[in-house]
Amino acid sequence: MQRHHAPFRADVVGSFLRPDSIKQARLQFASGEIDAGQLRAVEDEAIRRVVEQQCACGLHVVTDGEFRRAWWHFDFFDGLQGVERYDAQQGIQFNGVQTKAHGVRVTGKLGFGDHPMLEDFRYLKSISGNAQPKMTIPSPSVLHFRGGRKDIDATVYPDLNDYFDDLATTWRDAIRAFYDAGCRYLQLDDTVWAYLCSEDQRRQIRERGDDADELARIYANVLNKALEGKPDDLTVGLHVCRGNFRSTWISEGGYEPVAEVLFGTVNVDAFFLEYDNDRSGDFAPLRFVRPGKQQVVLGLITTKHGELENPEGVKARLEEAAQYVAKEQICLSPQCGFASTEEGNSLSEAQQWDKVRLVTQIASDVW
Repeated sequence: MQRHHAPFRADVVGSFLRPDSIKQARLQFASGEIDAGQLRAVEDEAIRRVVEQQCACGLHVVTDGEFRRAWWHFDFFDGLQGVERYDAQQGIQFNGVQTKAHGVRVTGKLGFGDHPMLEDFRYLKSISGNAQPKMTIPSPSVLHFRGGRKDIDATVYPDLNDYFDDLATTWRDAIRAFYDAGCRYLQLDDTVWAYLCSEDQRRQIRERGDDADELARIYANVLNKALEGKPDDLTVGLHVCRGNFRSTWISEGGYEPVAEVLFGTVNVDAFFLEYDNDRSGDFAPLRFVRPGKQQVVLGLITTKHGELENPEGVKARLEEAAQYVAKEQICLSPQCGFASTEEGNSLSEAQQWDKVRLVTQIASDVW
């Protein structure tokens, strides 16, 4: 029952708390004390260290901790053709706290060219040793959802069908480019499916004139078009995130409203699902996961706080999930990254690594 390829029985979502060396270097770079090359050298060293730490915890998969990014998504969008970032009137509203105020708008034809994150992946691959390097990028639906029609230039895309076609093509080109750079494990981070599960968010979607169920079908179609022609030896996972900023969240509600479309039709190899608390609902929606086709990586260990879960409690929940999806299709991970933005969640680095070790320990006991 051990898995020697991605996703692994013990896996991670991607981001880790930024070490002080990176925080310091970013401040120095912002004030002009060091240049981009010096900043990159500091990042290289910190990434080498975080790769070693992941391996020391018993993981067979490593990420660069997203150490070169300020955000899990904006930094990727910045490198796309046809996209520009702007200062929004307000940040993204989480439960009791707001992010910095940024937005992105589509001002030209979408495209994927020589993206700087390709080089970021090549560096990770060069230092990952025997571990599998995993790249994380936002999902295509994230580029559309927050702004919708108003953030897409109507002179460039008078017909949104053309926009969604280009959106799919851009991500298909991205998937191919990362593959050509040596990537065999890619994760698409997607907050939108969780929004489509939330009654409050669905109400907001209706109020802006969109239909949540129609959006689900559009996004599933975009994802599947992006995945067309995907090489057999490339594993693509989709992480469904409920928002992760300074230990708080945006959306709540179980997966039932989107389960049939998401699990039943989207052709990724693995679903990374947050299941760390009551906000996430029960395991019944997993009945739509296709038998033998896909892995479900259950995020049963929270990254929101440092208190360690009871291993026996986690094992009991894995058994519960196995009532709806075969046990050999189940893996385990933390529920999200530890720092989806550079600010990071409210726990210490020591607590972060204790959490990762807990994942590998439970996975080795169960499988």
